[in-house]
Amino acid sequence: MQKGNIGVTTENIFPVIKKFLYSDHEIFLREMVSNAVDATQKLKTLAQQGEFKGEPGDLTVHVSLDKEQGTITISDRGIGMTEEEIDKYINQIAFSGVNDFLEKYKDTANSIIGHFGLGFYSSFMVSKKVDIVTKSYREGSKAVKWSCDGSPAYEIDDAEREDRGTDIILYIDDDCKEFLEKERIQQLLNKYCKFMAVPVAFGKKQEWSSEKKEMVDTDEDNIINNVEPLWTKAPSTLKDEDYKSFYRTLYPMSDEPMFWIHLNVDYPFNLTGILYFPRIKSNLDLQRNKIQLYCNQVFVTDQVEGIVPEFLTLLHGVIDSPDIPLNVSRSYLQSDREVKKISTYITKKVADRLQAIFKENRAEYEEKWDDLKLFINYGILSEESFYDRAKDFALFKDVDGKHFTFDEYKTLIEGAQKDKNDQLVYLYATDKDEQYSYIEAAREKGYSVLLLDGQLDVPTIQTLEQKFEKSHFTRVDSDIIDRLIVKDDAKQVALTDSETANLSEVFRSQMPKMEKTEFTVDVQSLGESQRPVVITQNEWMRRMKDMSRFQAGMNFYGQMPDTLNLVLNADHPLVKRVLDDCKATTEEALKPIESELKGQEARLAAIRQQQEKKKPEELTQDDKDMKAETEKAIDEQKAKKTSVLGNFAAGNDIVHQLIDLALLQNGMLKGEALDKFLKRSVELIK
Repeated sequence: MQKGNIGVTTENIFPVIKKFLYSDHEIFLREMVSNAVDATQKLKTLAQQGEFKGEPGDLTVHVSLDKEQGTITISDRGIGMTEEEIDKYINQIAFSGVNDFLEKYKDTANSIIGHFGLGFYSSFMVSKKVDIVTKSYREGSKAVKWSCDGSPAYEIDDAEREDRGTDIILYIDDDCKEFLEKERIQQLLNKYCKFMAVPVAFGKKQEWSSEKKEMVDTDEDNIINNVEPLWTKAPSTLKDEDYKSFYRTLYPMSDEPMFWIHLNVDYPFNLTGILYFPRIKSNLDLQRNKIQLYCNQVFVTDQVEGIVPEFLTLLHGVIDSPDIPLNVSRSYLQSDREVKKISTYITKKVADRLQAIFKENRAEYEEKWDDLKLFINYGILSEESFYDRAKDFALFKDVDGKHFTFDEYKTLIEGAQKDKNDQLVYLYATDKDEQYSYIEAAREKGYSVLLLDGQLDVPTIQTLEQKFEKSHFTRVDSDIIDRLIVKDDAKQVALTDSETANLSEVFRSQMPKMEKTEFTVDVQSLGESQRPVVITQNEWMRRMKDMSRFQAGMNFYGQMPDTLNLVLNADHPLVKRVLDDCKATTEEALKPIESELKGQEARLAAIRQQQEKKKPEELTQDDKDMKAETEKAIDEQKAKKTSVLGNFAAGNDIVHQLIDLALLQNGMLKGEALDKFLKRSVELIK
């Protein structure tokens, strides 16, 4: 028997492995099975090269559980090891500088194991003792047993083993008993090993026993993996149903994908895989992390942000590359040059595939556009270079459901939708029903209206405005129709300043109080045929509020109240009637108020003119008091005027009816206010 210490420069390697790898301790099984598969594949290679003369036979890797003994055993019939090889590969760990190691690699088990070649030693994350019983394929080799109890001390002794290969026996530690449960091991094998290149068996297949009234083991091994997954096969040999079936294997609960890309490249890096386009209408976060990264058919991670651009994390599928180490850290993925090449390549392949589908079957592409556009918009928003690829297959859809490329739509609208400054105005709606009347007003003008009702449609127009020349987007309800696309200077309102101010105050006084909503009133000359009252919302402010939901640092806009503009059409007979009624009802009461107000405003103007000639320090207290008293008198008269106009408005059914109609048009009339509107409508009809 040989005894010794593992060649490390510190005695605390095992506590370090236990403590700092604990959060990722489940990967021990991947490492053990992966080592067994590697040993088996090496034997197959030696047999092909003629260096192994024996009969390979059954090469299945077996994982077995003994709950009573508290062990997990991973067995293979690969190349095995001699005593010298155990000493070289197991006992000598090239390891130094533990303090640097702890500081740099404490956050992730993957980076530690990968960096230091500690794949086998991950077994000590869950084990209090590990035995290796192995026999080399070399002729004349004898079996040996290596044992270690989690300290640097180990023992090597002769062992009994008839066949070549290796058994790794893990004596599971008391705080890791979960790994002695069959369901837990089955889960880990399915996660990490289901596509390994050598058959992996765990237990026996089961069948129903009518005699025992339960599932019982058969004699057939339960192979948990597919050694030739779809991405390893030539695309020319596969049918659509093969791809759909594989997708169901990967994502049993998902809807059928729209289409897919089969990746296969061997220069300047090795990469295979299949990426699927799922149906992604919303819920970005729920759709992420569906791409599985493999290294030679061994599962690595589903956190692929460093390997594919952010917007491509919405895709589903598999990427397999031996050029990406099995054990990788996120910082490695973000900085490695080869990984960046892979990212660029995948982006190009995705864009090429979309372009090809668009050209080959545009009708089918348009049918799938509502599912596709979130993905494409996300790409335009998050990847600077993606717009140049996407602009030829990204589409607009109008409110009638017709689809256009960017160039096609520009050609369609540039005759009618240029304003007086030669800016091309893209009108859009976000809800056909809620904005119906605004859409119809635009149509009557001969304008086209886009439907931008997707989750990222509105944020994307910010980018498109930067890309399109002399163009901007305006929501169809952001202003009255004549001001959406301004062709000429606005028509002057045929009212005096006093009439305009009084009319504005009449309506302003009756606007409802709504949480986080402020109303302003504007009087315009829109023509007798246009609506008497319209509610609009400033395009820029609304867009900033929309963007605040997507971009950090814009929360300020999200907290601001909605500012809505009530536009009164001074040309409409009903608005004229309100103004006439207001004059008739309030003229006598307002005369003395307005007379006093004019007198006080004239006095204030004189006081200001006089005091502007003095320096601030030259103003006496009497000067200050005189000004303050005059300002107070003006405020009092304004309050009286507001009260008179408000009292008139409160009793005027037409004012309330017009306001409620505008609110109703925008889905803002509810509850008691809606009930009052309905009762008033009946009364007005009588």
